Amino acid sequence: MIEGLKPYAEYKESGHRWLGSVPNHWSVLPNRALFDEVKDRNHPKEEMLSVTITRGIVRQKALLHGSSKKDSSNLNKGAYKLVQPQDIAYNKMRAWQGALGASTLRGIISPAYVVMRPRKEANPWFYHNLYRTPSFAKEAERCSYGITSDMWSLRPEHFKVIGSVLPPPEEQTAIVRFLDHANRKIDGFIRAKRKLIGLLNEQKQAIIHRAVTRGLHPDIALKPSGIPWLGDIPKHWGIVRNMALFAHRVEPGITGLPVLQVSLRSGITAEELDQFGRAKRLIADATKYKRIYQGDMAYNTMRMWQGAVGVSPSDGLVSPAYVVLKPRQDTCPEFYDFIFHTEVYKQQVNRQSTGIVSDRNRLYWDSFKQMPNLTLPRIEQEEIVAFIANEIVPLNTAIARTEREIALMHEYRTRLTADIVTGKLDVRSDAAKLPNLPTQTTLEAEIDSGLDEAELEEATHEK
Repeated sequence: MIEGLKPYAEYKESGHRWLGSVPNHWSVLPNRALFDEVKDRNHPKEEMLSVTITRGIVRQKALLHGSSKKDSSNLNKGAYKLVQPQDIAYNKMRAWQGALGASTLRGIISPAYVVMRPRKEANPWFYHNLYRTPSFAKEAERCSYGITSDMWSLRPEHFKVIGSVLPPPEEQTAIVRFLDHANRKIDGFIRAKRKLIGLLNEQKQAIIHRAVTRGLHPDIALKPSGIPWLGDIPKHWGIVRNMALFAHRVEPGITGLPVLQVSLRSGITAEELDQFGRAKRLIADATKYKRIYQGDMAYNTMRMWQGAVGVSPSDGLVSPAYVVLKPRQDTCPEFYDFIFHTEVYKQQVNRQSTGIVSDRNRLYWDSFKQMPNLTLPRIEQEEIVAFIANEIVPLNTAIARTEREIALMHEYRTRLTADIVTGKLDVRSDAAKLPNLPTQTTLEAEIDSGLDEAELEEATHEK
């Protein structure tokens, strides 16, 4: 359905850099001619919505489902703004990053956000696609104001002076229909690839779990571990507390060291590196951080139950909210890194974490040190690490290749959408051959697109 798309016959200059040349029969108008700002308040019992970068407007409860985050919005929601289906809403401070979209839902959003209602001639789903393009993000950034980039705000009065295209209504509908069908195909491809990644990760976890709990010799004699979730273990292995494997390193940081962070996917890495692999950010007052040495382990007290733990690749500084572990002489940190990432151990971490509410539970050193763990000769630990590393190489390669295919498909979607909604490609005849679909299809399909950690943190702190 995408092959053979051609440009329009005639173009004109739009007068706006972010739009470039547009089809000759399209109008170009300031947004104040296309939208009316809406400030409908005093609906505190309506459902909470969130405006996200990857998904547009979604239910907050759906956004938080399965995460450790909770609704942190104000209890008094009288000032929150009502969003109705077909309204467009955006996060003033993150519009330049793409936190904008049309709504399929009725609900309320943060009073700091902006709600725009399209006029009759403006199809909201056309503008949902138009305003989520990289070129509009740059225009929104240009029109945003603030002292620093993380405080930039796209105010309503500035949004209203941005120029936008206005194709004929029937052409807007055709474009939306075409993109709905294209997105269905793209989303089907991405879902299949994500399912494959899930299966590869399950296979990887099975290899790791088997190796770190049973060793490398299938015919070795076993004994009960005495730990229900662990089961039988090799006869010559033992059970000890974590304090026998690690010491608690508590040293203030020193200036000049890079800041390291623990992520769920990559273990411990430098926060941000320049082109030469050096840390971009150095801390002036490093004493507020903790020092970590190469080969130490560290975990995020609030997120170890999700796998936020790793082995440090270098000396550096870590957040004071982390626990730094100094491996004892017979402890191979890479072996225990594999153990800490098994599902059974993460479940035990979750049970041992404490706090007033579940999303603020933490695993402190005093609890971690008492948790049981395996002990075995260091040479055997290292053999298991080498075995696992060798066995999972093809799986990691397949996962990386599949993730790259997904990334390329997202890039393709972005380019295709931008070319169509700015009039670089004519889809009218192709769209006429397609059946009608509900206009919200594009938005609902984006549920599978995922949400990064920073965006989840932002979305759960809407005030």
